[in-house]
Amino acid sequence: MSVTEAAKGGADRVELCENLHEGGTTPSIGTIKTAKEICNIDVYVLIRPRGGNFVYTDTEMAVMLHDIEQAVKFGADGIVLGSLRADGSVNTEQCQRLIEKAKGLPITFHRAFDVVSEPLKSLDLLKSMGVQRVLTSGQANVAAEGSDMLRKLNAAAGQDLRIMAASGVSETNVRQLAAETGVRSFHASMRTLISSSISYSYQKIRFNSINSIPENCLKVSNSTKIKELITKLEEL
Repeated sequence: MSVTEAAKGGADRVELCENLHEGGTTPSIGTIKTAKEICNIDVYVLIRPRGGNFVYTDTEMAVMLHDIEQAVKFGADGIVLGSLRADGSVNTEQCQRLIEKAKGLPITFHRAFDVVSEPLKSLDLLKSMGVQRVLTSGQANVAAEGSDMLRKLNAAAGQDLRIMAASGVSETNVRQLAAETGVRSFHASMRTLISSSISYSYQKIRFNSINSIPENCLKVSNSTKIKELITKLEEL
């Protein structure tokens, strides 16, 4: 549902993932295949085997390599990935292997970047590896708090790499973020709460562990909010 709302709202691509409450994990093959069938915008597939940190074992690396292979097979337009070492540096060996498995698809380095130890040095490294986009909140919990770093990263990115501001981006703050940072690419879920249509619910059982979402409800991207965000950017 969020994919169709993104397309309807005018987004030019979607980062396809599951488990947003964990920062996003790899979607199922069925989700990838269906997303490609129901929308006409680019589908970038997030490759992240679990929540938590971004330091991966050999077994987790094997999972990510297989997931990229399947994402490519089922029509992904781009791959979103990231891997770090325990000292906070980019794990260049793992990232290079993942990039090679993507078979030339555009690469976005995800918000693992927000916990690297040397962001500007890491940016140059990613640029040299052929990464096209870096998804970041400027090493803050939300982009509005990381605007100073976002501005520095955008200035350092040059022509071959694009900074994509993320986390807490909405139709109400996107113009200010753009003005303060110079960034022109934004990542936002733009979700609203959708009530379930079921008529019966056994109230003693709770499956939803997220307190902000009531049982039997969903948060889904909203095309109206997406359109408003895009309009605000076009007015700059």
